[in-house]
Amino acid sequence: MNQWEELQRAATTGRVSRREFMRRAAALGVATSIASGVLAKAGYAQTPVKGGHLRLGIAGGSTTDSMDITTYTDTVMINVSTSVFDGLVEIDDKNQVQPELFETLEPNADATEWVCNVRKGVTFSNGKSLDADDVIYSLNIHRGEGSKSGAAGPMKPITDVVKMDSHQVKIVLEAPDADLPYVLSDYHVLVVPTGFTDWANPVGTGGYKLEAFEPGVRAILTNRGGYWKEGRCNVESAEVSVINDDAARMQALLAGEVDVSHRVVVPLVDQIKAAGNFELVQAAAGYHFNLPMLCDTPPYNNVDVRLALKYAMNREKLVEMMFGSFGRRGNDHPIPESDPFHNSELPQREYDPERATFHAKKAGLGVSDVILQASDAAFNGALDMAVLFQATAAAAGINVTVRREPADGFWDNVWLKAPFMTSYWGGRPAATQMLAVAYQSTAPWNDTHWRVDAFDKLLADAKATTDTAKRKDYIWEMQRMLYEEGGALIPLFKDWLDVHDVKVKGHTPHGMFDLCNSRIIQKAWIEA
Repeated sequence: MNQWEELQRAATTGRVSRREFMRRAAALGVATSIASGVLAKAGYAQTPVKGGHLRLGIAGGSTTDSMDITTYTDTVMINVSTSVFDGLVEIDDKNQVQPELFETLEPNADATEWVCNVRKGVTFSNGKSLDADDVIYSLNIHRGEGSKSGAAGPMKPITDVVKMDSHQVKIVLEAPDADLPYVLSDYHVLVVPTGFTDWANPVGTGGYKLEAFEPGVRAILTNRGGYWKEGRCNVESAEVSVINDDAARMQALLAGEVDVSHRVVVPLVDQIKAAGNFELVQAAAGYHFNLPMLCDTPPYNNVDVRLALKYAMNREKLVEMMFGSFGRRGNDHPIPESDPFHNSELPQREYDPERATFHAKKAGLGVSDVILQASDAAFNGALDMAVLFQATAAAAGINVTVRREPADGFWDNVWLKAPFMTSYWGGRPAATQMLAVAYQSTAPWNDTHWRVDAFDKLLADAKATTDTAKRKDYIWEMQRMLYEEGGALIPLFKDWLDVHDVKVKGHTPHGMFDLCNSRIIQKAWIEA
């Protein structure tokens, strides 16, 4: 019997405490999700403990951040927002829709209309009771001409939101959409009181109030008590510190300055495990790194240029050198292998300098045409990946100039503007949602300017049908189109990798986003 088997046996016979079990499992290199599963089977119930102060040191913050729900682009604001506001639906760790401020969502026969019941007995932090008017106002924030919301694209198919009574609304769509509940899970779609505009003093139905906010520096949250979700919002207060630098973030964790962090730097995994008082939380996900090329901007408006750069990326070496077992090769479309609609018949694109050279020459690519604007604001290792790509492209005779961009202000000043850059997507719970938010012609966040009528038609057809076989055909064809002609160079998918002090509980894997799908302040508690 090996050490892991002996430890499991000790758990099932009650000879080891939960804390000691998790500590020893981490020392053996066992993933937190596996260890937690063993404890659950052994009957170790985790009961949340109230109180304490939770300290997060996380990346993804900027001096341009705002509490305005339409503006969120990265981790810090998403986690702060889910503490102050609630959404309409929540996606659980099984990728299933769970009711939040919508208790129920019922479609008509063709899914063009959805009748939704608004939860009763919920109050905002200013004392107002939640009702249908608040929901209608909050949905309309993202709708209409000129909306700059990150959810404007997903909301565009909504033609009307009708008040049925004080706690019921009807959402009317321009075309059938069987995946509307997933669309409503977008992290921008949060609820505020009707008429609300004072984003400097946010009012929500969440369990916490914002006590202090310094964009790009920190946010302090205090528990307002009486939160309507049972078992949630356990800590008395939380502080979110923005630590964009990878090394500084991990050092703050190891020094005991923060309790929770994320985007763990792979070379430090062994050091974190050896420390003995931390637990890693790993989750396979649709999280993928992306080098978007603007399909309407020279030289990337030439499909041969796009193919040349795709073949010039050594994905296998990239995964091996930078992420090891925490990464998997991408194939230039955004649907991960874990998604039931992943196109498994597309050949894996391999590093092929000869084919890259062929397409570059066919396109007449010049020696100074390719400028890659890179920043670790996109993901930890983005600059290293850019340099590696520069080297592998050089072997194909393609000269790539890497232009380093500052992390602060990156999402406002570079993303959606640079012709070729580093970026990432966190994935979405439904394949149609991912394809819509990033590749539909009218999507504001279409960061490759991929605008193809045939693609849009396939997307509409996929959303309109509940026939699984038909839906698969449509979604597979969209992936093929992006693979062959799209502007997204997607070299890899990476697991979410969080870490917390062993005293922190309730921090579990989630395939949507890291940090409990950005709800860790809601879900975690501190064990005395």
